[in-house]
Amino acid sequence: MADTFNYRIDHHGSLVRPAELSAARASGDADALLAAELQAVQEAVVLQRKLRSTVVTDGDFPREDFRSAVLDGVSGFRRTGEEGPDGLVRWVAESLPKANGPLLADWATRLAELTVIAPKASLPSPAYLAATTFQPGLGVASARELGEALAEIIQAEIELLVSKGVRLIQLNNPLLLGQLAADPADPGALSFEDTLAVEALAVRLDERPEGVRIAVAPGWAAPAAVDRARAERLYGEVPADRWVLPFDQGTEAELDLVKALPEDRDVCLGVVDATAPDLEDIDTVLARLDAAGESKDLEDAAISPSRGFADVASRPLLSTEEQRRKIVLVETLARYIWGNEF
Repeated sequence: MADTFNYRIDHHGSLVRPAELSAARASGDADALLAAELQAVQEAVVLQRKLRSTVVTDGDFPREDFRSAVLDGVSGFRRTGEEGPDGLVRWVAESLPKANGPLLADWATRLAELTVIAPKASLPSPAYLAATTFQPGLGVASARELGEALAEIIQAEIELLVSKGVRLIQLNNPLLLGQLAADPADPGALSFEDTLAVEALAVRLDERPEGVRIAVAPGWAAPAAVDRARAERLYGEVPADRWVLPFDQGTEAELDLVKALPEDRDVCLGVVDATAPDLEDIDTVLARLDAAGESKDLEDAAISPSRGFADVASRPLLSTEEQRRKIVLVETLARYIWGNEF
């Protein structure tokens, strides 16, 4: 699939929120918040252009966390007072969801007006939302039914985003790599088979305009060991164009995830650790990429940080300056691999 649309310098979508934006969100003033969001997105676009990113996002600045585009934009969910160790507030599904309008398309239109660089949008995957919000006895028959309803909403949003000029759409499911483990943990509300079926519904797109990629990020860290058969099933049954894989620790499991990829799928490798401020050694990263290149043509590849920098707005993983240095390193590595041909 080698062509000019690999969007080789990427990031997952979420960026560290500026202090002014965080203050505006805490104020409770809706007008002040919108103004701060617009200003922050404009500045984020400028930053990404300076850092030579080949796609541009809104940094998730208009959202509380990486799930919010869906949870805030559809009916059927209730926010609880519980919060997990990752800072994510728990939501539960009380009825099958219905969209109340576009989820990200309005912000995507604003983003497209700010730059000629390809806009990117990130959404939570339907299987992830179903697995984490389903609760028996609250009005939804099964997690599979919930996931299928969410998949229809997200698939429709993907089509709308593409019509608005978005060229890279990434679905995030932090639980999926755990299901590829050689000894997988209890899948909880959604089995592996149901997960594959739900994710496949969401990424289907009958027509892909030139340059459009639908990506899936199946998690932020590879398991200790990968079940190769499960990995091949995932790639084979979920027709995503691009797989966004962790590749920052140098483990055999990370390499196994790459080896299992079919030849006709792109890969984006998360080569720098978005959770650690220290910069990676360039020679070490390039050696890892050489190993990946033995089984996957790097002409069909992209690189990025390992995960979002602030998937929860109130819990950034790095400082703004540490984030900048990490993205600069990704751009530097891209030049080592591909020269100036981004």
